[in-house]
Amino acid sequence: MTIEGVTKHERVRRHLEEVIQQGLAPHEKLPTERDLAESLEVNRQTVRRALDELERDGLVYRLQGAGTFVSASRISKAFELTSFSEDMLARNMRPGSLSVDVSTAAAGQTTGYALNLSPQSPVVRIRRVRTADDIPICLEVCSIAADAVPGLEEGIVGDSLYEDLRTRFGISAVRADQEIHAVVLDEEQAAALQTPPFSPAFLVKRTTYDARSRPLEYAESVYRGDRYSYLLSISRP
Repeated sequence: MTIEGVTKHERVRRHLEEVIQQGLAPHEKLPTERDLAESLEVNRQTVRRALDELERDGLVYRLQGAGTFVSASRISKAFELTSFSEDMLARNMRPGSLSVDVSTAAAGQTTGYALNLSPQSPVVRIRRVRTADDIPICLEVCSIAADAVPGLEEGIVGDSLYEDLRTRFGISAVRADQEIHAVVLDEEQAAALQTPPFSPAFLVKRTTYDARSRPLEYAESVYRGDRYSYLLSISRP
């Protein structure tokens, strides 16, 4: 303990928090554990413990063999059926898309099963890199039965797919089944999201349904773990 009752690792943590808040940019690399230990006159175990706490709280992230980096602020997502555009607008952020690719393809086994279609049935497949204030957040691939959305293969009107489906085709999603998996980004995904390969991410698989419980859309989305989180409200029985 120090004279003020603050442990050494807490002092190191507070120092690093101040350094980050006073000017380190997201994804900027922190000094090595050895350099921090020497400059702060503590041992490396003390520095490592402080960094462990910062990582647990989402202020920094580590890449094996590369070092420790400043995390960007995260977008928190509650468990409600909302589109990406609605999520961003609710946070006063500007939604957008990069690398939009719309095509027609066979459903395949996974999508066909989700949408109650034959694997050979045609679907409109939409691949987009979703952005918030021009920062890539999510790599999204959505599939919809082609016969339900004639003309959608020519492109989405506006930026919100759900809004386009509602206004052009009278289709509204009212509920969804969703799975969330912890993954790491491969090199192609990382390049699309402009972040280092093997960074942590969320893989979200979602099937949406209409009011009659008919499947409308199957989507697989990969969210950057350093910019996105999920908020779950729970209560005791």
